[in-house]
Amino acid sequence: MSLWLFILIQFAVLAYAFVGGVFLAFSDFIMRSLAKTGNTEGVQAMQVINREVFRWVFMTLFIGLVPISLIIVGYTATHLDGPVSVFMAVAGLTYLFGCFGVTLFFNVPMNETLAGMELDGSATHDYWTQTYVPLWTFWNTVRTLACAVSSALLLCGLALEATAC
Repeated sequence: MSLWLFILIQFAVLAYAFVGGVFLAFSDFIMRSLAKTGNTEGVQAMQVINREVFRWVFMTLFIGLVPISLIIVGYTATHLDGPVSVFMAVAGLTYLFGCFGVTLFFNVPMNETLAGMELDGSATHDYWTQTYVPLWTFWNTVRTLACAVSSALLLCGLALEATAC
């Protein structure tokens, strides 16, 4: 394995874990707390969170892991073989589909729907309690697990590569 790939994979292990940690906080206690604050307050807080998430640190990691994952998948599929290649390629694919893809196809559309709703409307209350909180949290948990699996698979790949040297 080349030095640049080794460093890139080490960075990806940490970045997958950092992104997954943010998602874990939401699935573990933030969404539950927002649901208990009352409908209007929870909706308003989540609308603010969804606007503020577009800061450079989180978004650089979250979006930056897309090309990094593609590089890992492409390089390991063409330059490595055996279990190391499988672990690392699956790690990248897991992030791409289980985290980034889930975000694009599930969490973001729900965020956009919530952003356009009136704070105190009955439709907002119903959407928040019956759809947004349970489904958004479910898909967020999928993202959390995808990040954890991606990080763990890369660590396993690095460990296998180290024992083969």
